[in-house]
Amino acid sequence: MITANNIALGTRLLPLSLDVKKGEIVHLLGANGSGKSTMLELLSGLTLGQGSIALDGEDIASMTSGDLARQRAYLSQQQKPAFAIGVYQYLSLSLFPLSDTNSELLERAVLDICKLLGIEDKLNRNTEQLSGGEWQRVRLAGVCLQIWPDINPEGKLLLLDEPATALDIAQQSAMYKMIRCLAQKGITVVMSNHDINRTLTDADRVVLLKNGHIVAQGNPVDVMDVETLEKAFETQLKRIDVEGQPLIFAL
Repeated sequence: MITANNIALGTRLLPLSLDVKKGEIVHLLGANGSGKSTMLELLSGLTLGQGSIALDGEDIASMTSGDLARQRAYLSQQQKPAFAIGVYQYLSLSLFPLSDTNSELLERAVLDICKLLGIEDKLNRNTEQLSGGEWQRVRLAGVCLQIWPDINPEGKLLLLDEPATALDIAQQSAMYKMIRCLAQKGITVVMSNHDINRTLTDADRVVLLKNGHIVAQGNPVDVMDVETLEKAFETQLKRIDVEGQPLIFAL
């Protein structure tokens, strides 16, 4: 689905390659400054660097902004609203690449996504009236709506940079369910994450980064052993099993 060959950006990200399949959920894991955000910026096509990136076989460097907007959605790290706008109007901005979609399908998609994220009661609010967690979920709803397969058959890729920021436990659970729902619909998801245990349970594959290069990648249970993680995060960790499920925590 998306293939990156020898992508790099100065000293922020050293040459690396990545191949992600359709419907796969990949977590980028690593300490702050390890290159996660830079990789997502390059994969989004919004930042140019070395190497090549192909989305479903097409070089993203040759794609128009409209083509990119229809095929991939990108959530950057949390930002405050740039201006006051109604939540429903904000979500409508995500639909600009979809010019000929049935209005009833659009309405249903908005309601379905907002219900999954628990913000259906916020549609008549103003963005300035939202808490940090509410605003983050509205931003998530917007990028999900942009590539939601029910209204956008061209949607292929969702890129998320620390999407769990400002979300409480219940809201994070809703977010991960939404991500899995999209993956089951065929959307490829690449996201940065700081919650090691969520990566263990919710990722299909993990890419562990340190100082701009890949330390390890593969199945989370296989790749995320304590020794490898301790080297990547430079801290002491412990792994235990709770009811057959691995749990990792810092000492």
